[in-house]
Amino acid sequence: MRNIIIALLSSCTLFAASAFSDEVAPVKQDAPDRYVVVKGDTLWGISGKFLKQPWRWPEIWKLNKEEIKNPHWIYPGDVVVLDRATGSLRLIKNEKYQGRNFVKLSPQIRVEPDRHEAIPVISPADIGPFLSQPLVIEKDGLENAPQIIANEENRVVIGAGSRAYVEGLKPNGPKQWHIFQPGKALIDPDTKKILGYEAVYLGDARVIKFGDPSTIEIIKAVQEILRGDRLVAATDVELANFVPHAPERDVHARIISTYGGVAEAGRNSIVVLNRGAKDGLDPGTVLALMRAGETATYQAEDKTRSVKLPEERYGLALVFRTFDHVSYALVMQSTLSVHIDDAAEKP
Repeated sequence: MRNIIIALLSSCTLFAASAFSDEVAPVKQDAPDRYVVVKGDTLWGISGKFLKQPWRWPEIWKLNKEEIKNPHWIYPGDVVVLDRATGSLRLIKNEKYQGRNFVKLSPQIRVEPDRHEAIPVISPADIGPFLSQPLVIEKDGLENAPQIIANEENRVVIGAGSRAYVEGLKPNGPKQWHIFQPGKALIDPDTKKILGYEAVYLGDARVIKFGDPSTIEIIKAVQEILRGDRLVAATDVELANFVPHAPERDVHARIISTYGGVAEAGRNSIVVLNRGAKDGLDPGTVLALMRAGETATYQAEDKTRSVKLPEERYGLALVFRTFDHVSYALVMQSTLSVHIDDAAEKP
């Protein structure tokens, strides 16, 4: 396939490509001729309207994770046009964004307009809270963190709007905090080794008065908050815009946990994998979700026979945060319910 040419024209950005083949994400037969980008869209969702494999849009438009870390270049009002004769996609820029600081770099384009208006790769609401939280800790990793020791009116459960008292806050330290409790061990199903421990997010708090103890107000509670729960300082984390890509080498991961501890998960669910940065995963890695084939029995020639059914691919997951040996991924597509112990492999 010839190289895709990306050129910035005076009135539009043109993405010209030779006809798509099976080796490259092909265009869907029912793809629209044009689509007007609206607020709330994602690059993955827009690409899914045109491509059978929407996660491969960086290949179609010749973007890669090294060239463009934050591909903020599509905005509400822009129009994506499909030229069916040549199998090319053209992006017509909204006049609102004309005259901005565009810089032409062949064969790529870097755009620096208002990042808050650009279309993200995936919805910030799906993963935003997971980027600033510890999620995985070492054994006893919260032991030295500030601790809730009491609350007003001596209630057992502390909810949003309540005040509580914390031991271990340093004067003039951070005022915004997350509240956690130690969770279950994350065990590798293959080696049986403990990879870490989940840090269970309970809510948010802010400091009203520093002291010994300090006074905090619970401003958000997603689970019950109790005396003894621990605080971790909140940090401002900019939502990363990932460039989807396949792992550079074969990966054989398994789902070891689902967020919220549910037995079955589905699209837009968060899953935990038993592979991490040291196994070649990084934010943006796309993995295929696989279900092991069951053993089926049947009658043949008056005998009961059994056969192992083949492994079945049923979805895709996008890795958005990695630790050394553990990763968190968002289920992007799924035709079946997602189960613990399902496999995640190179697509």
